[in-house]
Amino acid sequence: MVRSLSALERLELDDEETGDLVAVVETPKGSHNKYKYDTKRGVMQLGGVLGEGLAFPYDFGFFPSTLGEDGDPLDVLLMLDSSVPPATIVTVRLIGVLECRQKEKGKPWVRNDRYLAVATHAHTHQHLQRLSDFHPHLLREIEAFFVHYTGLNGKRLKVVGRGGPRQAARRLDEGRKAFRKSA
Repeated sequence: MVRSLSALERLELDDEETGDLVAVVETPKGSHNKYKYDTKRGVMQLGGVLGEGLAFPYDFGFFPSTLGEDGDPLDVLLMLDSSVPPATIVTVRLIGVLECRQKEKGKPWVRNDRYLAVATHAHTHQHLQRLSDFHPHLLREIEAFFVHYTGLNGKRLKVVGRGGPRQAARRLDEGRKAFRKSA
């Protein structure tokens, strides 16, 4: 069965003008709501509400024209100077990947990595070139956020490793190939 692709899914992963990567924001930094792109209807949808005291540490979204083992586009945490609304398209530079495994009740573990990227328009975060440029405690906080948030949604998440920009690019290319194969 061939499925119809929505506008955000059809976006090219590479920006033709700049050569930078393209990401789509689903949930803005500081949001207590988790938004999710509904690929069937082509709209943003409220996917859930975070527990009391939790908020997204940075803008969170996905890379278009990619597909992960979980059946969704690949996830990305975006370093921006200030948050942007859901469905905003942002050009970014990859700085690394948190290699993750995720499990839903009654289902097997699947890879569900979290990519980290800096918006090309950001000023505050331009010094970030790789994960080692982060304060180590901040990376642990980001990992803890994803583990805790996922756990509150009845799933389990394990961070099994970290990779730099090259490894992130290789994994992103795997997601690009999986998307092309499925389309």
